[in-house]
Amino acid sequence: QVHFVESGGALVQPGGSLRLSCAASGFMFRANVMSWYRQAPGKEREYVAAITYAGGTTDYADSVKGRFTISRDNNLDLLYLQMSNLQPEDTGVYYCNAEEQPFDWPSGTRFGWGQGTQVIVSS
Repeated sequence: QVHFVESGGALVQPGGSLRLSCAASGFMFRANVMSWYRQAPGKEREYVAAITYAGGTTDYADSVKGRFTISRDNNLDLLYLQMSNLQPEDTGVYYCNAEEQPFDWPSGTRFGWGQGTQVIVSS
């Protein structure tokens, strides 16, 4: 059974940084394009970033480009999201998942969602 356990969320001031982690299990992690999504209060879940199998290619939503960095550790089945210069509009619950397609992200997600990790950016 596929499981995602996201962690690292916190309350942070504008301009601050956080590193999120996602522990994945139940599928071949290294054989999947992995991605981060987020859901702000009252809004639909949105795509944040994706990373290919060995990390050679990354992609970001325009809203986070230049501030967020996605990475992965295929030995530990871990996905990361380093977030810097956080802004109030980055507030939301952050989720990880595997992408359906190896290109043209977001392409849809393969699995159900974990519980996510809450990020609140506020002074």
